[in-house]
Amino acid sequence: MKSLHKSLKQKVLALLVTGLALPMMTASLQAAESELSVEEIISKANKVSYYAGDDGRSDARMMIVDKSGNRQLRQFVILRKDIEDEGDQNFLVVFSRPSDVRGTVFLVNKHVDRDDDRWLYLPGLDLEKRISAGDKRTSFVGSDFFYEDVSGRNPALDNHELLEVTDTAYIVKNTPMDKANVEFAYYIANINKETFLPMTVEYFNDKGEVYRRMDVAEVEEVQGIPTVMKSKISNLETGSVTYMEFRRPVYNIGVPEDVFTSRSLRNPPSEWLEAEQE
Repeated sequence: MKSLHKSLKQKVLALLVTGLALPMMTASLQAAESELSVEEIISKANKVSYYAGDDGRSDARMMIVDKSGNRQLRQFVILRKDIEDEGDQNFLVVFSRPSDVRGTVFLVNKHVDRDDDRWLYLPGLDLEKRISAGDKRTSFVGSDFFYEDVSGRNPALDNHELLEVTDTAYIVKNTPMDKANVEFAYYIANINKETFLPMTVEYFNDKGEVYRRMDVAEVEEVQGIPTVMKSKISNLETGSVTYMEFRRPVYNIGVPEDVFTSRSLRNPPSEWLEAEQE
């Protein structure tokens, strides 16, 4: 009988040890599964999000919906050209609808070693406006997207911490090095392990509350490149949401560098704004 009790105790103890060890084993397996460093994960996410191909073009449509359900449309074309791989880069955004923003042009000369150069041309005022570095995290033409969301945030501006590795995603916490120039305390990105596209990004305030969120709703493969087709940004403080939809994206079309100069603010390159370029 004593032998039986001893055997039962040993089995119970073994089960307890196994139960305690399982979470540790799972964590170890997840850590082992992530052979990439957090810096490599962020680099890949930045590249696939903003540096796909050598250049690109896409039609885009934003629908801004406030908390009362009122809607505003923004329709435009985005042109992009990389100067260096994961380095300097140019963007040109030309608006076509509605009539009150038609002809508005946003130009970005993006730099990795200094502040980006950003300009906005307002045709109604015939005004070229330089966007200061301090304004990059302000509303992009009245939407819930920021200027920085359009051309991308330099990964070197944040410290990155890999919080978790799941079966499908890398969960990364990003904390700004200079908190004086941003409105968030940190943000957490859910990065798809297969495509390296950030599928959700949640921005937290100093109280540890989520006040802003980006969600990717649809991804398609274009020329072998995983491409975001639909996304949205929600402002949880105001209750407004902006939906973004990309149409007819195309890569490696040979956009010339002179498209991305101040001359294009008043005279956008019509030959590169037509969808037939694809």
